[in-house]
Amino acid sequence: MYDEIKLGIIGCGKWGMNHVRTAYSLLGKNLKIVCDSNNTNRDKITELSNQIIYSDKLEDIINDSSINAVIVSSPAETHYEITKKLLASGKNVLVEKPITLVPDEAEDLINIADEKNLKLMVGHVLLYHPAVKKIKELVNNGVIGKLQYIYSNRLNLGTIRSEENIWWSFAPHDISVIQYLNDSDPIEINSNGADFIQNGIEDTTLTYLKYPGNVHSHIFVSWLHPFKEQRLVVIGDKGMLVFEDSLKTEKLKFYKKGFQKTDKGLEKFENDYEVISFDEKKPLEEEQKHFFESIINNTNPLTDGVHALKVLNILEKAHNLLKK
Repeated sequence: MYDEIKLGIIGCGKWGMNHVRTAYSLLGKNLKIVCDSNNTNRDKITELSNQIIYSDKLEDIINDSSINAVIVSSPAETHYEITKKLLASGKNVLVEKPITLVPDEAEDLINIADEKNLKLMVGHVLLYHPAVKKIKELVNNGVIGKLQYIYSNRLNLGTIRSEENIWWSFAPHDISVIQYLNDSDPIEINSNGADFIQNGIEDTTLTYLKYPGNVHSHIFVSWLHPFKEQRLVVIGDKGMLVFEDSLKTEKLKFYKKGFQKTDKGLEKFENDYEVISFDEKKPLEEEQKHFFESIINNTNPLTDGVHALKVLNILEKAHNLLKK
């Protein structure tokens, strides 16, 4: 379908610059142009490479027929209009999460991409984390037995945002991972939260998801927490996996513990944990590689528009429950 990637990037704020640096390390001169309405970011691009064109006009990417792939790292409220224009002009798009703020708009983007046979991928970067991929492999191979419960804590002190609450800011990561591990959609959602710093903007939320097969999960997110914690716990009937990305070492552990039926009734079994190794690869780099390979090889991205829409639907349903 394509011989090589010719890339444009829209948005070079803090996360956008991570995309720019990563893409330049992977593509070099084939990162053709970076677009941002804020001209104060021009120097950042020039320092990286004077071969990269800098523009404050979206049309410079849209009208460049040589560009076949675009990464959109602009504010979430702009995702729909920008991505729609890019798809309409025949560009494959990797848009940061959330895909849009409204499910109907996400469906529209999916339909346009399908009609034009283009790749629409969304930046749920944790699904490209080697530890999360390892957890998926272990779950699929039955190492922890039947999946029972998943919980995720994403906690820190700040950064406080006024344009979105903690649920929209932190939880997309956790929802995408829980969806990935379950291979199904929740049949029940409950969510509660509280606002302390800004009226109407939740600082902490606790959300409960029930999945088919008696699999349950909860997501606890907060920016009112004394220390940083990023912990994912995956529990089965033969063992448990714990991933703590905030640790410097021993990030992924397997605990062979739980309960088993014996002649005497239920008995607890437990052993010392085992550290699970995984590839030391950078998730954002893996995400971009996956996007480029899906274009070159004409394959479906893991975090395609359909996956992103399911995440968005859960986000919206839980958000509406917070406001009741």
